[in-house]
Amino acid sequence: MDTGLYIAASGMLAQQVREDQLANDLSNASTPGYKTDASIQSDFGSMLLANTANGQQIGSINTGVQLGTPVTDLAPQALHSTGQPLDFGIAGTGFFAVRTSSGVEYTRDGQFAESASGLLVDGQGNEVLSQNGAPIQVSAQGTVPASSVGCFNVTNPTKQGYNYFTGTAAGKGSGIVKQGELENSEVDAVNTMVNMISATQTYQAGENAIQTIDSTMQESAQTVGSLGG
Repeated sequence: MDTGLYIAASGMLAQQVREDQLANDLSNASTPGYKTDASIQSDFGSMLLANTANGQQIGSINTGVQLGTPVTDLAPQALHSTGQPLDFGIAGTGFFAVRTSSGVEYTRDGQFAESASGLLVDGQGNEVLSQNGAPIQVSAQGTVPASSVGCFNVTNPTKQGYNYFTGTAAGKGSGIVKQGELENSEVDAVNTMVNMISATQTYQAGENAIQTIDSTMQESAQTVGSLGG
């Protein structure tokens, strides 16, 4: 089997993963506090340099492109004013805590509301927690003081669905909770569209390479088959 087929195919698979991540990012361009993902890609040359430096074995050359574990960019984004009393944003680092069916999870999305029982809840209806882990009561005026909303430092945050993170709470976060404000999504819609076009073109280039290799192999097989004995 031609090694080029493996290299081109691995590159196409890597671009599929990249396109899925970019499409998910683009769909969350207006989601408050959304954080983007990226999977590190490395070609064989990069693997060779890295492994020469650390002494590990190089591995198989015919994989072509190697995908690493997805990495989430957790850099805080700017806040924008909404004027809504139950909107909250964290200026700096930290997470809001919510009690879900899977346990306590964390988010940077502070677009909250009041439940039928008068508690502060997130967009999925999960209770938002104070710094001591208790539910937060909304006042008769429909407000909650920013000081009542917990801001948690979370170690090893791991991205889940619905803009949630899992991890271990490690005290109070250093960020400041602001009322009537929301954190911007990390997604730059224009750059994301440009990257999606680039990923599509790279995928098509791999597809063209496979078609060219396939045609060459067919021609070679036909030539060998037509040789006289």
